[in-house]
Amino acid sequence: MLFNSVDFALFFPMVFLLFWLVANRGIFLRNTFLLGASYLFYGWWDWRFLMLILLSSIIDYLVGLKLGNVSTSGKRKLLVAISVASNLGLLAFFKYYNFFADSFVEAFSFFGRDIQVSTLNIILPVGISFYTFQTMSYTLDIYRKKLKPVKDPVAFLAFVSFFPQLVAGPIERASNLLPQFLEIRHFDEAKASAGFKQIVWGLFMKTAIADRLGLYVAAVYGNVDHHNGMTFVVATFFFAIQIYCDFAGYSLIAIGCAKTLGFDLMDNFNRPYFASSFKDFWSRWHISLSTWFRDYVYIPLGGSRKSNGRTYANLFTTFVISGLWHGANWTFIIWGALHGFFQTVEKALQNAHWLRLPKAMSMIIVFALTCFAWIFFRAGSVHEAFQIIQLIFLHPGQGLYTGDLGIFSFALLAVIFLLVSEWMAEFRPDWTLLYHRSYAVRVFSTSFLILYMAGLGVFDNSQFIYFQF
Repeated sequence: MLFNSVDFALFFPMVFLLFWLVANRGIFLRNTFLLGASYLFYGWWDWRFLMLILLSSIIDYLVGLKLGNVSTSGKRKLLVAISVASNLGLLAFFKYYNFFADSFVEAFSFFGRDIQVSTLNIILPVGISFYTFQTMSYTLDIYRKKLKPVKDPVAFLAFVSFFPQLVAGPIERASNLLPQFLEIRHFDEAKASAGFKQIVWGLFMKTAIADRLGLYVAAVYGNVDHHNGMTFVVATFFFAIQIYCDFAGYSLIAIGCAKTLGFDLMDNFNRPYFASSFKDFWSRWHISLSTWFRDYVYIPLGGSRKSNGRTYANLFTTFVISGLWHGANWTFIIWGALHGFFQTVEKALQNAHWLRLPKAMSMIIVFALTCFAWIFFRAGSVHEAFQIIQLIFLHPGQGLYTGDLGIFSFALLAVIFLLVSEWMAEFRPDWTLLYHRSYAVRVFSTSFLILYMAGLGVFDNSQFIYFQF
């Protein structure tokens, strides 16, 4: 069920009304209702996927309970190993089996040996990369004694499957979200209003900006042999805005939906293209994932506590793993490796006290290199990515492909609209129209966004990009 679908437009208002009807009739009844609504939401794609999320949830619930009663170091390590192995095992099988099988065959072919490895016709369960990380962090935090296990199975199952953030995040920590399922809820009009505004702006980012840009990007990246370097520069710039609005828009809708139900989810994006360093960029981009990798990969590897060389290796390794998390394709691994390289070089220059650039220049460099890395993220293969890079640097051409002039014009309008809005939010938050002190301005702004979406939004065949991860 997509946030920008008619199904969800019918589903969410009913859930909202029924939730507040049962909210004051006991925590168990409320959580049971949320669990049922979340499983209905998730099972809308394919009911068979429910077996996987239920299995993952039950394993981690039982492991968490056992960890709370065991003090022996060896037994605790065994229990957390069961949790990690089961979650990563499910993820590896459904998401990476064919990738590793094909890579294995290609590696032997490179040395002149032909082998046969069977691949499987596996459908990737939606959101498996997100909910496995969320439930796995629960047992890891109990193992580290940063969290106590919850005894209420319904509350835990509802935490794992909470529908607003189930399939594409934010990846919530149990320490933040799980206690909210154990609290009594009272309707807060101001909170619901703030959530509604986030839903409207998120839908606008998705339908009127991301999907509008996506029409042009798909036309260019889908026909690599028919476009010049200049066109790919524009298409890559458009894709940078598209993927930001697509994912940040989804996150805002998720956060807004949760807020109308009285739940607080963590912010997932903070205007990342205003970052003046790659460290700053990753503190603004997909915050729930970047902090997850920081806490559960980078720091356990040693973080920055060792030598400079070890720190650089830890950084690079973390980002390569992050790239692999994004997709079972070498393009994503290279994308992660590039960001690892950028971070490593940046940290080395800072340690050597060589990095002293004006902030505006730093922002331009970070954005340009981020766009360069996006080429690998968007391209269909590594070969296509290098083909595009070659076109950009060696064959820029003299004309710019515009295709359907209406599509290109509205895409450009969407970019301008976003840049103005982002600039105001970053530097003049008092100018932000949706949160203006004047009630009339707020009503006009909200109405304008809804009408703009209705007239220029793209709704046909519209999937969220991060659903594939």
